[in-house]
Amino acid sequence: MSTTVAVTTWSLEQTSPSDLSPAHVPDSGSGIRIVRAQVPSPEFSRFLYTAVGGDVTWTDRLEWTYARWREFLERPGVETWVAYERGTPAGYIELEPQPGGTVEITYFGLIAAFRGRRIGGHLLSYGTARAWDLAERWPEREPTRRVWVHTCSKDGPHALANYRRRGFRLFDTRTEDEPDVPAPGPWPGAEG
Repeated sequence: MSTTVAVTTWSLEQTSPSDLSPAHVPDSGSGIRIVRAQVPSPEFSRFLYTAVGGDVTWTDRLEWTYARWREFLERPGVETWVAYERGTPAGYIELEPQPGGTVEITYFGLIAAFRGRRIGGHLLSYGTARAWDLAERWPEREPTRRVWVHTCSKDGPHALANYRRRGFRLFDTRTEDEPDVPAPGPWPGAEG
């Protein structure tokens, strides 16, 4: 018999670029930079997904085929922005445009070794600003009128507070029972 766990999901939004409250920008000597991954790469995106989400039970894309990853990444307006510390990937934010001038932050997070080092607030600020100016890079997209994201009780303990500090407002809260599965880790056996 499988067990379940109650998971609370919070949905948050911004409805104007002026809602964004940017985090402190690391000084130039920190080695922190954020770069858009402009070439759709299922291998790189899956690496980021498993490296960031493996310890917080991101599982919905684990079964995606290479073709499914490519199809998603090649959609006009889908963007992946990667934070690096001295050349090493530290985390990422993924943007997905939706109808009506809406952009969803579909994934955001840091690899465990980079958490708690003030990189996340900067990456979230930068990525949210890129959601607001998405149509400048994708002229076929309508201007952004709303940016939204969801986080849940399985995510890191600071996720919800980080979104709120960046100016996101709560618009929905739901609690549902989900199967209680172990975090997959970035690769089999990584957590053991």
